[in-house]
Amino acid sequence: MQLNNLKDPQQVVDFATAVKTGLGKQQGLFFPAKIPTLTGINHLLSMNTQSRNFHLLRPFVHENIDDEALHRIIGQTFTFPARMQTVNAQVSCLELFHGPTLAFKDFGARFMAQCLQHFAGNEKITILTATSGDTGAAVAHAFHGLDNIEVVILFPHGKISELQQKMFTTLSGNIRTLAVDGAFDDCQKLVKQCFDDPDLVQAVGLNSANSINVSRLFAQICYYFDALAQLPVHRREQTVVAVPSGNFGNLCAGIIAKTMGLPIKRFIASTNLNDTVPRYLQDGVWAPNATVETLSNAMDVSKPNNWPRIEYLIESGQFDRRLLSGLAVDENTTADTLQDLYRQGYLSEPHAAVAYQGLVDSLTDDELGIFLGTAHPAKFKSTVEAILGIELPLPEAIAECAKLPDLSTRLAPDFKALRRYLKS
Repeated sequence: MQLNNLKDPQQVVDFATAVKTGLGKQQGLFFPAKIPTLTGINHLLSMNTQSRNFHLLRPFVHENIDDEALHRIIGQTFTFPARMQTVNAQVSCLELFHGPTLAFKDFGARFMAQCLQHFAGNEKITILTATSGDTGAAVAHAFHGLDNIEVVILFPHGKISELQQKMFTTLSGNIRTLAVDGAFDDCQKLVKQCFDDPDLVQAVGLNSANSINVSRLFAQICYYFDALAQLPVHRREQTVVAVPSGNFGNLCAGIIAKTMGLPIKRFIASTNLNDTVPRYLQDGVWAPNATVETLSNAMDVSKPNNWPRIEYLIESGQFDRRLLSGLAVDENTTADTLQDLYRQGYLSEPHAAVAYQGLVDSLTDDELGIFLGTAHPAKFKSTVEAILGIELPLPEAIAECAKLPDLSTRLAPDFKALRRYLKS
């Protein structure tokens, strides 16, 4: 499959090139001109997860990855479930945090790591990525110890939870972490500036593992199919999915799944106070405000990188704009919703609470609701404990990391300083 640069239509690449380069010219995102549509969806949904994922991913990658290699990559990627958990008679949570770093980004990061290692051979690669929380851990663990691949992760100093941070700043070897004095948007800006420097890209073999890398996006399509596979056949077409949204890669993957033929009825983009997209969906004006710190810090993004892909699907007529609504949830409501979920017997965390609130605000009696649980509640231990008044035990994966020293380095939000660091 050929992938177009959404900012420079003259740049058309294959999947392997898109994975290895991350961003295109003018910081453009790679994306298929036409999403493939699949037939026999109910048959697909009856398959086991790995067999189904082979059929879902093959149309995107078959020109660069043969079937045998794709089966192997899928087998090494999808080793943990996307598990549906009932909250009440009408609503369930799709729990995406049963992977090694307890966050949904394990799916995409592991698939990208396996693809990149398959393509790289003996070529040296430097992964440069920014994180507002869970991406850092997922990327660090997915690439840790892989030959010829160095990883540099930027994160906003003091603006993610300590436990989130420990999940990726305690690794050594080929993983390096930089605490940037600024917001997540400053980290993203630095990453983009690096990719705009062709000499730097060439010198260190620069690549990105953010959700801007199309391999991560394609892997996320799969768990939307996992969700509907766990529902009764007669309820699938009445399913509404609410996605906690920051950089909008997760929602984009869901819309791709819908475009491929998955019978999701509609989507809700649930954000926190960083509400650029809900406002845009309401009034048609793209007007990002300064980023605001919130309880759902992994979504503290005011300029979501993946939105151009969704916009393209709408403008090209592949996705009906009327099937997407947006809702911004304030801090008090987030806390109240987390308490409401707990009273129903479901322990959650702020990001999923934002999605749940977006769902229940618009769900009709004949619809079935799914909201995405993107991270284990223990990753936001102090916040969850303060809101719910409980003591939350740490899963073993986090408890072990919490004991280790933080190996990150402070960095000013300065491109020249980052450039010197990368070249050194």
